Amino acid sequence: MSDPTTSAPASTPLTPSATPITDADEFLHLSANRLDDIFRASPPGEIPVGQGEGTAIIAPGTDISDTLASFVHLFAWKGKVFERDPGDPGHGWLKNRILPIGEKAIVAHVYKGESWLDAKECIVLDYSHSSIVAQWIRDEIREVSPGLFLGIVYWGKEKPSAHRLIHFALKF
Repeated sequence: MSDPTTSAPASTPLTPSATPITDADEFLHLSANRLDDIFRASPPGEIPVGQGEGTAIIAPGTDISDTLASFVHLFAWKGKVFERDPGDPGHGWLKNRILPIGEKAIVAHVYKGESWLDAKECIVLDYSHSSIVAQWIRDEIREVSPGLFLGIVYWGKEKPSAHRLIHFALKF
């Protein structure tokens, strides 16, 4: 018999088979609705530091999702590099790693804020004041397991008029 006074370790969002997701490629095989459920169930985590390897999740749960993710990673987007503000650890900035050579470009401000998906806390990657190219983009991430973040990309500067584009993952 288990002791009801002992607390169980914090759980992580689970796949339909009840196994914690630890590999970003697993997201490619889930539906967009399941990805949203995992995002909703996840805590924001701490603002990451360092280089996160990116996976673009386009057409999740379909036969072409793996191919699209590989193509995007090879030719367009490889991930993000985060730095925390030493004077304010609740804020930071990032640069995207783009193009085949992984050029660091397209800066975003990083902070914790309210998610446009469910109004709960998330980590916001805000390009509106730091990038001419991506000023209409807002990303939100949450940590689904240690070092693995699931993200949502929005197009729009305000929640009522924003459109969701894709999901993505970052592995640190």
